[in-house]
Amino acid sequence: MEQKSAIIIGAGNRGQTYASYSLTYPNELKIVGIADPNPEKRDKFIHLYNLNDSQCYDSWESIFDQPKLADVAIITTQDQMHVEPALAAIKKGYHILLEKPLATTENECVTINEKAKGYDKIIGLCHVLRYTSHYLKIKELIDSGMIGDVVNIEHLEPVNYWHMAHSYVRGNWRRLDESSPMIIAKSIHDIDLVSWFANSPYKSIYSIGSLRHFTTENAPEGSTDRCISDCAVENECPYSALKLYMNMDLTGWPVSVISSDLSKEGREKALQEGPYGRCVYRSDNDVVDHQVVSIEFENYIKASFTMSAFTDGERRTRIMGTMGEIIGDFNTITLSNFRNQSKEIVWEKSEEDEMGHGGGDFGLMKQFLLAVRANDSTLFSSSLEAAVESHLMSFGAEKSRLEKRVILSNQKL
Repeated sequence: MEQKSAIIIGAGNRGQTYASYSLTYPNELKIVGIADPNPEKRDKFIHLYNLNDSQCYDSWESIFDQPKLADVAIITTQDQMHVEPALAAIKKGYHILLEKPLATTENECVTINEKAKGYDKIIGLCHVLRYTSHYLKIKELIDSGMIGDVVNIEHLEPVNYWHMAHSYVRGNWRRLDESSPMIIAKSIHDIDLVSWFANSPYKSIYSIGSLRHFTTENAPEGSTDRCISDCAVENECPYSALKLYMNMDLTGWPVSVISSDLSKEGREKALQEGPYGRCVYRSDNDVVDHQVVSIEFENYIKASFTMSAFTDGERRTRIMGTMGEIIGDFNTITLSNFRNQSKEIVWEKSEEDEMGHGGGDFGLMKQFLLAVRANDSTLFSSSLEAAVESHLMSFGAEKSRLEKRVILSNQKL
């Protein structure tokens, strides 16, 4: 199998995840460069991927100032830093794997799409859920015709209370002006799934949602600005930073995000000084904590999507067809056949499905590299074209939420 080379733009959690594919499958991928402003993160890549100083850059601009260094550019910068690196990678002639979201505005999505027209390399988005065995099975069942024509799709994204607190109240995606709307920053994975299952452009969309709970008005009496500052209600608060980050047995995500020093002293310092120690009711967050979206597709399928912070469990999907029904919850998939009145479990979670995003992280990497080796974009389902459709649908939903009206697809820009 032909080994491909890659540079990583952004050495955060997602960049580290995709790069680690090369450690498990070194015959398929080799990391030959890293760009990140954080010297500690660059040093980590030097150690893990046997890089030297000349292969490390402190910005995306500096790495793209060089002659083309690899076959692939994997861009995993923060949400608002996707467009310019992507355009630079196109200019240099890289195959491109871009972390979601494609961009944080509709116009930027259109700009990337326009610049990529006629491009002779693969451009793909990291919609990793498409590459889990769970959702691949659901898609297979839909496409097989076993449930007849799809009429309705219901999909629940349970963000989980602790994940909401970590990423969207305290973390990098807590503010619209620093990231993007929740439906783009978090739920684009799920909107993409719904679009993939429907296999049709959307016709109209309507959405409601708000920031209901994580506000100063809901701060309990006796709470403090930081969980570590003798908060009177810390012990009973489910969102306590001490509960989430001070268990010394935990060293992976999300604990690994708060500091590079995961000693007791390092963690305490991070909670005393950094954003992850703040009370969830006294942060500067403004993204929604719950949202509901109703979608009508051009092929007459109707879909409903719910995102909620106030959950503790796995995603749930129900596909309702004229001849059957599919119900999945990331543990099992049940198929009901109306023709013979049968009901059976057709998929169960395996050990491999416990990996990142249900096995989707590495599943995506394997399929992307297969497409790169063949230079055949049809081998990678989360293409730029598919991503533009799901992103414009999501921006339409956000426009609907803000303006409190139905948005037609021809009104999305």
